[in-house]
Amino acid sequence: MVAPVILSGGSGTRLWPLSRELYPKQLLPLAGIHTMLQETVLRLSGISVVDAPLIVANDSHRFMIAEQMRLIGMKPAAIILEPLGRNTAPAVAVAAIHTSAKSRDPVLLVLPADHVIRDTAAFHTAVAAGESLALKGKLITFGIVPGGPETGYGYIKKGKGIPDKARTRIQASTGSFTAYAVERFVEKPDLATANKYVTSEGYLWNSGMFMFRASVYLRELKRFAPAMLAACQKAYKASKKDLDFLRLGTEAFAASPGDSIDYAVMEKTASAAVIPLDAGWSDVGSWSSVWELHPRDKSGNAISGDVLARDTKNSLIHAGSRLVAAVGVKDLVIVETADAVLVAHKDHCQKVKQIVDHLREGKRDEALLHRRVNRPWGAYECIVIEDRFQVKRITVNPGASLSLQKHMHRAEHWVVVKGTARITKGDAVVTLTENESTYIPLGVRHRLENLGKIPLELIEVQSGSYLGEDDIVRFDDKYGRNA
Repeated sequence: MVAPVILSGGSGTRLWPLSRELYPKQLLPLAGIHTMLQETVLRLSGISVVDAPLIVANDSHRFMIAEQMRLIGMKPAAIILEPLGRNTAPAVAVAAIHTSAKSRDPVLLVLPADHVIRDTAAFHTAVAAGESLALKGKLITFGIVPGGPETGYGYIKKGKGIPDKARTRIQASTGSFTAYAVERFVEKPDLATANKYVTSEGYLWNSGMFMFRASVYLRELKRFAPAMLAACQKAYKASKKDLDFLRLGTEAFAASPGDSIDYAVMEKTASAAVIPLDAGWSDVGSWSSVWELHPRDKSGNAISGDVLARDTKNSLIHAGSRLVAAVGVKDLVIVETADAVLVAHKDHCQKVKQIVDHLREGKRDEALLHRRVNRPWGAYECIVIEDRFQVKRITVNPGASLSLQKHMHRAEHWVVVKGTARITKGDAVVTLTENESTYIPLGVRHRLENLGKIPLELIEVQSGSYLGEDDIVRFDDKYGRNA
Protein backbone atom coordinates (compact mmCIF):
# COMPACT_ATOMS: atom_id res chain seq x y z
CA MET A 1 0.00 0.00 0.00
CA VAL A 2 1.16 3.50 -0.88
CA ALA A 3 0.99 6.69 1.19
CA PRO A 4 1.16 9.76 -1.09
CA VAL A 5 3.17 12.78 0.09
CA ILE A 6 2.54 15.98 -1.87
CA LEU A 7 5.20 18.70 -1.65
CA SER A 8 3.53 22.08 -2.11
CA GLY A 9 6.07 24.56 -0.79
CA GLY A 10 7.37 26.14 -4.02
CA SER A 11 6.90 29.70 -5.26
CA GLY A 12 7.12 29.26 -9.06
CA THR A 13 8.95 32.51 -9.73
CA ARG A 14 9.60 31.68 -13.40
CA LEU A 15 5.85 31.89 -14.09
CA TRP A 16 5.49 35.45 -12.86
CA PRO A 17 3.25 37.48 -13.15
CA LEU A 18 0.59 34.76 -12.83
CA SER A 19 2.52 32.92 -10.12
CA ARG A 20 3.28 35.01 -7.03
CA GLU A 21 4.93 34.14 -3.73
CA LEU A 22 1.56 34.12 -1.93
CA TYR A 23 -0.28 32.54 -4.88
CA PRO A 24 2.24 30.12 -6.48
CA LYS A 25 1.92 28.05 -9.64
CA GLN A 26 0.76 24.84 -7.95
CA LEU A 27 -2.40 26.67 -6.89
CA LEU A 28 -3.15 27.85 -10.44
CA PRO A 29 -5.01 26.03 -13.26
CA LEU A 30 -2.13 26.19 -15.75
CA ALA A 31 -2.76 22.94 -17.63
CA GLY A 32 -6.50 22.28 -17.32
CA ILE A 33 -9.65 23.14 -15.39
CA HIS A 34 -8.12 22.07 -12.08
CA THR A 35 -5.15 23.62 -10.34
CA MET A 36 -1.86 21.77 -10.53
CA LEU A 37 -2.19 20.69 -6.89
CA GLN A 38 -5.67 19.34 -7.57
CA GLU A 39 -4.44 17.52 -10.68
CA THR A 40 -1.63 15.93 -8.66
CA VAL A 41 -4.12 14.59 -6.11
CA LEU A 42 -6.68 13.46 -8.71
CA ARG A 43 -3.92 11.60 -10.56
CA LEU A 44 -3.66 9.23 -7.59
CA SER A 45 -7.02 7.69 -8.40
CA GLY A 46 -6.36 4.11 -9.49
CA ILE A 47 -3.34 3.61 -7.23
CA SER A 48 -3.76 1.32 -4.22
CA VAL A 49 -3.21 3.91 -1.50
CA VAL A 50 -3.15 3.34 2.22
CA ASP A 51 -4.49 6.79 3.05
CA ALA A 52 -5.48 10.15 1.66
CA PRO A 53 -2.50 12.27 0.59
CA LEU A 54 -0.38 14.03 3.17
CA ILE A 55 0.47 17.56 2.04
CA VAL A 56 3.55 19.48 3.19
CA ALA A 57 2.98 23.16 2.55
CA ASN A 58 3.94 26.74 3.19
CA ASP A 59 2.05 28.29 6.09
CA SER A 60 0.96 31.22 3.91
CA HIS A 61 -0.88 28.93 1.48
CA ARG A 62 -2.73 26.81 4.04
CA PHE A 63 -6.27 28.09 3.55
CA MET A 64 -6.07 28.04 -0.25
CA ILE A 65 -4.79 24.44 -0.14
CA ALA A 66 -7.54 23.37 2.24
CA GLU A 67 -10.18 25.01 0.06
CA GLN A 68 -8.82 23.46 -3.14
CA MET A 69 -8.93 20.03 -1.52
CA ARG A 70 -12.50 20.66 -0.38
CA LEU A 71 -13.53 21.58 -3.92
CA ILE A 72 -12.44 18.16 -5.24
CA GLY A 73 -13.93 16.28 -2.29
CA MET A 74 -10.60 15.33 -0.74
CA LYS A 75 -9.79 15.47 2.96
CA PRO A 76 -6.00 15.15 3.30
CA ALA A 77 -4.53 12.73 5.83
CA ALA A 78 -2.69 15.80 7.15
CA ILE A 79 -1.55 19.24 6.02
CA ILE A 80 1.84 19.82 7.62
CA LEU A 81 2.91 23.47 7.68
CA GLU A 82 6.54 24.44 7.31
CA PRO A 83 7.34 27.67 9.19
CA LEU A 84 10.02 28.35 6.56
CA GLY A 85 11.41 26.58 3.50
CA ARG A 86 14.17 24.03 4.05
CA ASN A 87 14.05 22.21 0.68
CA THR A 88 12.67 18.74 0.01
CA ALA A 89 14.72 16.48 2.30
CA PRO A 90 13.42 17.95 5.59
CA ALA A 91 9.88 18.18 4.18
CA VAL A 92 9.85 14.47 3.41
CA ALA A 93 11.53 13.69 6.73
CA VAL A 94 8.64 15.18 8.72
CA ALA A 95 6.18 13.33 6.47
CA ALA A 96 8.01 10.06 7.15
CA ILE A 97 8.08 10.78 10.88
CA HIS A 98 4.36 11.53 10.83
CA THR A 99 3.46 8.25 9.14
CA SER A 100 5.80 6.32 11.42
CA ALA A 101 4.08 7.90 14.44
CA LYS A 102 0.90 6.14 13.34
CA SER A 103 2.58 2.75 13.87
CA ARG A 104 2.84 1.84 10.23
CA ASP A 105 5.58 1.80 7.68
CA PRO A 106 4.01 2.53 4.31
CA VAL A 107 5.72 3.10 1.00
CA LEU A 108 5.82 6.86 0.54
CA LEU A 109 5.11 8.19 -2.95
CA VAL A 110 6.67 11.66 -2.96
CA LEU A 111 5.27 14.00 -5.61
CA PRO A 112 5.81 17.72 -6.22
CA ALA A 113 2.48 19.54 -6.47
CA ASP A 114 3.39 21.42 -9.66
CA HIS A 115 4.01 18.75 -12.29
CA VAL A 116 1.99 17.75 -15.34
CA ILE A 117 1.68 14.09 -16.35
CA ARG A 118 -0.44 13.47 -19.43
CA ASP A 119 -0.35 9.65 -19.50
CA THR A 120 -1.85 8.67 -16.16
CA ALA A 121 -1.88 4.96 -17.04
CA ALA A 122 1.89 4.96 -17.66
CA PHE A 123 2.40 6.83 -14.40
CA HIS A 124 0.36 4.24 -12.47
CA THR A 125 2.35 1.43 -14.05
CA ALA A 126 5.64 3.04 -13.03
CA VAL A 127 4.33 3.53 -9.48
CA ALA A 128 3.44 -0.16 -9.28
CA ALA A 129 7.01 -1.01 -10.27
CA GLY A 130 8.34 1.46 -7.72
CA GLU A 131 6.24 -0.05 -4.94
CA SER A 132 7.60 -3.53 -5.70
CA LEU A 133 11.17 -2.26 -5.41
CA ALA A 134 10.52 -0.06 -2.39
CA LEU A 135 9.14 -3.03 -0.47
CA LYS A 136 12.54 -4.63 -0.99
CA GLY A 137 14.34 -1.69 0.59
CA LYS A 138 15.21 0.35 -2.50
CA LEU A 139 14.95 4.13 -2.69
CA ILE A 140 13.31 4.84 -6.03
CA THR A 141 13.47 7.90 -8.20
CA PHE A 142 11.56 8.28 -11.46
CA GLY A 143 13.72 9.37 -14.38
CA ILE A 144 11.99 11.02 -17.32
CA VAL A 145 12.85 9.70 -20.77
CA PRO A 146 14.36 12.83 -22.39
CA GLY A 147 12.41 14.55 -25.11
CA GLY A 148 15.48 16.51 -26.16
CA PRO A 149 18.71 18.12 -24.91
CA GLU A 150 17.18 20.10 -22.04
CA THR A 151 19.58 22.30 -20.05
CA GLY A 152 17.05 23.22 -17.38
CA TYR A 153 16.95 19.78 -15.73
CA GLY A 154 19.37 17.67 -13.77
CA TYR A 155 20.11 14.20 -15.18
CA ILE A 156 20.43 10.68 -13.80
CA LYS A 157 22.94 8.25 -15.33
CA LYS A 158 21.56 4.73 -15.46
CA GLY A 159 23.69 1.96 -14.02
CA LYS A 160 23.17 -1.77 -14.34
CA GLY A 161 19.68 -3.00 -15.01
CA ILE A 162 17.95 -4.71 -12.10
CA PRO A 163 17.08 -8.31 -13.09
CA ASP A 164 13.58 -9.14 -14.28
CA LYS A 165 13.23 -11.79 -11.58
CA ALA A 166 13.03 -8.91 -9.08
CA ARG A 167 9.67 -8.15 -10.70
CA THR A 168 10.81 -4.77 -11.90
CA ARG A 169 10.19 -5.27 -15.64
CA ILE A 170 6.55 -4.67 -16.39
CA GLN A 171 4.52 -3.82 -19.43
CA ALA A 172 2.75 -0.47 -19.81
CA SER A 173 0.85 1.30 -22.53
CA THR A 174 4.08 3.06 -23.50
CA GLY A 175 6.24 -0.07 -23.60
CA SER A 176 8.54 -1.78 -21.12
CA PHE A 177 9.77 -0.20 -17.93
CA THR A 178 13.04 -1.46 -16.50
CA ALA A 179 14.53 -0.44 -13.21
CA TYR A 180 18.21 0.45 -13.06
CA ALA A 181 20.71 1.11 -10.34
CA VAL A 182 21.62 4.80 -10.17
CA GLU A 183 25.19 5.32 -11.30
CA ARG A 184 25.23 9.03 -10.54
CA PHE A 185 23.26 12.25 -10.46
CA VAL A 186 24.37 15.06 -12.77
CA GLU A 187 23.79 18.79 -12.37
CA LYS A 188 22.12 20.83 -15.12
CA PRO A 189 24.46 20.58 -18.14
CA ASP A 190 25.30 22.98 -20.92
CA LEU A 191 23.72 22.34 -24.32
CA ALA A 192 26.63 20.37 -25.79
CA THR A 193 26.73 18.06 -22.78
CA ALA A 194 22.96 17.65 -22.80
CA ASN A 195 23.16 16.58 -26.46
CA LYS A 196 25.70 13.91 -25.54
CA TYR A 197 23.49 12.65 -22.71
CA VAL A 198 20.42 12.34 -24.92
CA THR A 199 22.34 10.71 -27.80
CA SER A 200 23.87 8.11 -25.48
CA GLU A 201 20.41 7.01 -24.23
CA GLY A 202 22.07 6.35 -20.88
CA TYR A 203 20.66 9.37 -19.07
CA LEU A 204 17.23 10.41 -17.80
CA TRP A 205 15.86 13.73 -16.61
CA ASN A 206 15.67 14.03 -12.85
CA SER A 207 11.95 14.44 -12.08
CA GLY A 208 12.06 14.97 -8.31
CA MET A 209 9.53 12.15 -7.72
CA PHE A 210 10.42 9.33 -5.32
CA MET A 211 9.22 6.14 -3.65
CA PHE A 212 10.59 4.44 -0.53
CA ARG A 213 9.53 3.03 2.79
CA ALA A 214 9.33 5.68 5.50
CA SER A 215 11.68 3.65 7.71
CA VAL A 216 14.26 3.22 4.93
CA TYR A 217 14.35 6.94 4.18
CA LEU A 218 14.73 7.82 7.87
CA ARG A 219 17.45 5.20 8.26
CA GLU A 220 19.46 6.62 5.37
CA LEU A 221 18.86 10.18 6.54
CA LYS A 222 20.22 9.25 9.96
CA ARG A 223 23.29 7.80 8.27
CA PHE A 224 24.03 10.66 5.87
CA ALA A 225 22.37 13.73 7.46
CA PRO A 226 21.94 13.09 11.19
CA ALA A 227 21.67 16.78 12.09
CA MET A 228 18.78 17.17 9.66
CA LEU A 229 16.95 14.17 11.06
CA ALA A 230 17.43 15.35 14.63
CA ALA A 231 16.10 18.83 13.80
CA CYS A 232 13.06 17.37 12.01
CA GLN A 233 12.32 15.04 14.91
CA LYS A 234 12.43 17.97 17.33
CA ALA A 235 10.27 20.08 15.03
CA TYR A 236 7.68 17.31 14.78
CA LYS A 237 7.72 16.73 18.54
CA ALA A 238 7.11 20.46 19.03
CA SER A 239 4.30 20.54 16.45
CA LYS A 240 0.85 21.80 17.36
CA LYS A 241 -2.57 21.11 15.93
CA ASP A 242 -4.20 24.24 14.47
CA LEU A 243 -7.67 23.63 12.99
CA ASP A 244 -7.04 21.17 10.13
CA PHE A 245 -3.31 21.86 10.07
CA LEU A 246 -0.22 20.59 11.87
CA ARG A 247 2.29 23.35 12.61
CA LEU A 248 5.91 22.27 13.00
CA GLY A 249 8.04 23.76 15.75
CA THR A 250 9.59 26.88 14.24
CA GLU A 251 12.88 27.03 16.12
CA ALA A 252 13.72 23.36 15.65
CA PHE A 253 12.77 23.30 11.96
CA ALA A 254 14.79 26.45 11.30
CA ALA A 255 17.84 24.63 12.69
CA SER A 256 17.62 21.94 10.00
CA PRO A 257 20.06 22.08 7.07
CA GLY A 258 18.23 22.94 3.86
CA ASP A 259 19.02 20.25 1.30
CA SER A 260 17.22 18.36 -1.44
CA ILE A 261 16.44 14.65 -1.21
CA ASP A 262 18.99 14.09 -3.96
CA TYR A 263 21.83 15.77 -2.10
CA ALA A 264 20.96 14.56 1.40
CA VAL A 265 20.29 10.90 0.57
CA MET A 266 19.96 9.75 -3.03
CA GLU A 267 23.46 10.75 -4.19
CA LYS A 268 25.02 8.93 -1.22
CA THR A 269 22.96 5.79 -0.67
CA ALA A 270 23.88 2.44 -2.23
CA SER A 271 20.18 1.54 -2.45
CA ALA A 272 19.09 4.08 -5.09
CA ALA A 273 17.26 2.83 -8.18
CA VAL A 274 15.68 4.67 -11.09
CA ILE A 275 12.60 3.75 -13.12
CA PRO A 276 12.34 5.36 -16.58
CA LEU A 277 9.04 7.17 -17.08
CA ASP A 278 7.66 8.23 -20.45
CA ALA A 279 4.29 9.74 -19.58
CA GLY A 280 4.06 13.25 -21.01
CA TRP A 281 5.76 14.78 -17.97
CA SER A 282 6.56 18.45 -17.46
CA ASP A 283 7.55 20.42 -14.38
CA VAL A 284 6.06 23.54 -16.04
CA GLY A 285 9.21 25.39 -15.12
CA SER A 286 8.89 28.27 -17.57
CA TRP A 287 6.43 30.04 -19.85
CA SER A 288 7.85 28.16 -22.82
CA SER A 289 6.75 24.95 -21.05
CA VAL A 290 3.24 26.37 -20.67
CA TRP A 291 3.21 27.17 -24.39
CA GLU A 292 4.17 23.57 -25.20
CA LEU A 293 1.38 22.20 -22.98
CA HIS A 294 -1.46 24.28 -24.35
CA PRO A 295 -3.47 23.75 -27.55
CA ARG A 296 -2.25 26.04 -30.30
CA ASP A 297 -3.93 27.58 -33.32
CA LYS A 298 -2.77 27.13 -36.91
CA SER A 299 -0.14 29.86 -36.40
CA GLY A 300 1.28 28.10 -33.37
CA ASN A 301 -0.18 30.53 -30.83
CA ALA A 302 -1.46 29.47 -27.40
CA ILE A 303 -4.06 32.08 -26.48
CA SER A 304 -6.24 32.62 -23.41
CA GLY A 305 -8.46 35.53 -22.45
CA ASP A 306 -9.46 38.55 -24.55
CA VAL A 307 -6.75 38.49 -27.22
CA LEU A 308 -6.53 39.77 -30.80
CA ALA A 309 -3.54 38.41 -32.72
CA ARG A 310 -2.64 39.40 -36.27
CA ASP A 311 0.42 38.14 -38.17
CA THR A 312 1.58 36.59 -34.90
CA LYS A 313 3.29 33.20 -34.73
CA ASN A 314 4.42 30.65 -32.14
CA SER A 315 3.56 32.88 -29.19
CA LEU A 316 1.84 32.48 -25.84
CA ILE A 317 -0.57 35.31 -25.07
CA HIS A 318 -2.57 35.45 -21.84
CA ALA A 319 -5.00 38.28 -21.12
CA GLY A 320 -6.18 38.25 -17.53
CA SER A 321 -8.08 41.50 -17.09
CA ARG A 322 -8.23 43.45 -20.36
CA LEU A 323 -7.84 43.24 -24.13
CA VAL A 324 -4.35 42.32 -25.35
CA ALA A 325 -3.53 42.89 -29.04
CA ALA A 326 -0.43 41.49 -30.75
CA VAL A 327 0.60 42.40 -34.30
CA GLY A 328 3.54 41.16 -36.36
CA VAL A 329 5.43 39.32 -33.64
CA LYS A 330 6.64 35.77 -33.16
CA ASP A 331 8.12 33.54 -30.46
CA LEU A 332 6.95 35.83 -27.66
CA VAL A 333 5.38 35.30 -24.26
CA ILE A 334 2.90 38.02 -23.34
CA VAL A 335 1.18 37.63 -19.96
CA GLU A 336 -1.15 40.34 -18.68
CA THR A 337 -2.58 40.61 -15.17
CA ALA A 338 -4.36 43.45 -13.40
CA ASP A 339 -1.11 44.91 -12.05
CA ALA A 340 1.69 43.68 -14.33
CA VAL A 341 2.52 42.75 -17.92
CA LEU A 342 5.33 40.41 -18.99
CA VAL A 343 6.76 40.48 -22.50
CA ALA A 344 9.60 38.02 -23.12
CA HIS A 345 11.13 35.99 -25.91
CA LYS A 346 10.47 32.28 -25.42
CA ASP A 347 14.20 31.58 -25.46
CA HIS A 348 14.69 33.84 -22.43
CA CYS A 349 11.83 32.68 -20.22
CA GLN A 350 14.18 31.21 -17.61
CA LYS A 351 15.33 34.77 -16.86
CA VAL A 352 11.92 35.83 -15.56
CA LYS A 353 13.18 34.86 -12.11
CA GLN A 354 15.61 37.79 -12.33
CA ILE A 355 12.65 40.16 -12.61
CA VAL A 356 11.10 38.64 -9.49
CA ASP A 357 14.40 38.94 -7.63
CA HIS A 358 14.52 42.63 -8.56
CA LEU A 359 10.94 43.16 -7.34
CA ARG A 360 11.76 41.48 -4.04
CA GLU A 361 14.86 43.61 -3.56
CA GLY A 362 12.67 46.67 -4.07
CA LYS A 363 10.07 45.22 -1.66
CA ARG A 364 7.37 45.58 -4.30
CA ASP A 365 4.03 43.86 -3.76
CA GLU A 366 3.97 42.56 -7.33
CA ALA A 367 6.39 39.81 -6.28
CA LEU A 368 4.12 38.66 -3.46
CA LEU A 369 0.49 38.85 -4.47
CA HIS A 370 -2.09 39.84 -7.04
CA ARG A 371 -4.53 42.70 -6.71
CA ARG A 372 -7.11 40.06 -5.84
CA VAL A 373 -5.94 38.40 -2.64
CA ASN A 374 -7.58 35.24 -1.33
CA ARG A 375 -8.41 34.91 2.34
CA PRO A 376 -10.06 32.02 4.23
CA TRP A 377 -13.27 34.10 4.41
CA GLY A 378 -13.26 35.18 0.74
CA ALA A 379 -11.09 37.72 -1.07
CA TYR A 380 -10.28 41.38 -1.50
CA GLU A 381 -9.14 43.33 -4.54
CA CYS A 382 -7.30 46.63 -4.46
CA ILE A 383 -8.98 49.03 -6.90
CA VAL A 384 -7.20 52.30 -6.12
CA ILE A 385 -4.30 53.11 -3.80
CA GLU A 386 -2.95 56.61 -3.24
CA ASP A 387 -1.26 58.50 -0.45
CA ARG A 388 -3.45 58.24 2.70
CA PHE A 389 -6.39 56.42 1.06
CA GLN A 390 -7.16 53.07 -0.56
CA VAL A 391 -10.27 51.56 -2.17
CA LYS A 392 -10.94 47.81 -2.06
CA ARG A 393 -13.62 45.46 -3.28
CA ILE A 394 -14.30 42.85 -0.59
CA THR A 395 -16.10 39.53 -1.12
CA VAL A 396 -17.17 37.47 1.90
CA ASN A 397 -18.28 33.87 1.32
CA PRO A 398 -21.64 32.65 2.66
CA GLY A 399 -21.31 31.74 6.34
CA ALA A 400 -17.87 33.33 6.63
CA SER A 401 -16.66 36.17 8.83
CA LEU A 402 -13.61 38.35 9.24
CA SER A 403 -11.84 38.47 12.58
CA LEU A 404 -12.87 40.78 15.41
CA GLN A 405 -10.18 43.41 14.97
CA LYS A 406 -9.12 47.02 15.13
CA HIS A 407 -6.66 49.24 13.24
CA MET A 408 -4.22 51.68 14.79
CA HIS A 409 -3.60 53.88 11.75
CA ARG A 410 -6.69 53.85 9.55
CA ALA A 411 -10.45 54.33 9.51
CA GLU A 412 -12.79 52.50 7.10
CA HIS A 413 -16.01 53.25 5.23
CA TRP A 414 -18.06 50.24 4.04
CA VAL A 415 -20.75 50.30 1.35
CA VAL A 416 -22.69 47.07 0.73
CA VAL A 417 -23.32 46.46 -2.98
CA LYS A 418 -24.57 42.85 -2.86
CA GLY A 419 -25.93 40.62 -0.12
CA THR A 420 -26.50 41.29 3.58
CA ALA A 421 -23.81 42.13 6.12
CA ARG A 422 -23.87 41.78 9.89
CA ILE A 423 -21.43 44.29 11.35
CA THR A 424 -20.06 44.47 14.85
CA LYS A 425 -18.87 48.00 15.67
CA GLY A 426 -17.81 48.55 19.25
CA ASP A 427 -20.70 47.33 21.42
CA ALA A 428 -23.25 47.65 18.60
CA VAL A 429 -24.33 45.03 16.07
CA VAL A 430 -26.10 46.22 12.91
CA THR A 431 -27.37 44.65 9.70
CA LEU A 432 -26.77 46.35 6.36
CA THR A 433 -28.25 45.50 2.97
CA GLU A 434 -27.52 46.74 -0.54
CA ASN A 435 -26.75 50.47 -0.89
CA GLU A 436 -26.38 50.93 2.87
CA SER A 437 -23.12 52.00 4.49
CA THR A 438 -21.28 52.43 7.79
CA TYR A 439 -18.15 54.09 9.14
CA ILE A 440 -15.51 52.35 11.32
CA PRO A 441 -13.45 54.95 13.21
CA LEU A 442 -9.76 54.39 13.88
CA GLY A 443 -9.17 52.16 16.91
CA VAL A 444 -12.73 50.76 17.15
CA ARG A 445 -13.20 46.99 17.37
CA HIS A 446 -15.20 45.66 14.44
CA ARG A 447 -16.18 42.51 12.59
CA LEU A 448 -17.81 41.79 9.21
CA GLU A 449 -19.97 38.67 8.73
CA ASN A 450 -22.01 37.14 5.93
CA LEU A 451 -24.84 35.09 7.38
CA GLY A 452 -26.62 34.81 4.03
CA LYS A 453 -26.59 32.22 1.26
CA ILE A 454 -25.02 34.38 -1.47
CA PRO A 455 -21.61 36.09 -1.50
CA LEU A 456 -21.47 39.44 0.27
CA GLU A 457 -19.77 42.19 -1.73
CA LEU A 458 -18.87 45.63 -0.48
CA ILE A 459 -16.65 48.58 -1.29
CA GLU A 460 -14.22 49.60 1.43
CA VAL A 461 -12.56 53.01 1.53
CA GLN A 462 -9.59 53.18 3.89
CA SER A 463 -8.08 56.48 5.03
CA GLY A 464 -5.18 57.09 7.35
CA SER A 465 -1.45 57.54 7.77
CA TYR A 466 -0.60 53.85 7.16
CA LEU A 467 -2.62 51.38 5.05
CA GLY A 468 -0.53 48.19 5.25
CA GLU A 469 -2.15 44.80 5.77
CA ASP A 470 -0.15 44.34 8.97
CA ASP A 471 -2.09 47.12 10.70
CA ILE A 472 -4.47 44.60 12.27
CA VAL A 473 -4.91 43.80 15.95
CA ARG A 474 -6.99 40.61 16.21
CA PHE A 475 -9.08 39.73 19.25
CA ASP A 476 -10.92 36.69 17.89
CA ASP A 477 -10.57 34.74 14.65
CA LYS A 478 -12.38 31.54 13.63
CA TYR A 479 -9.45 30.60 11.35
CA GLY A 480 -6.83 30.63 14.12
CA ARG A 481 -4.88 33.64 12.80
CA ASN A 482 -3.03 35.72 15.36
CA ALA A 483 -1.78 38.47 13.05
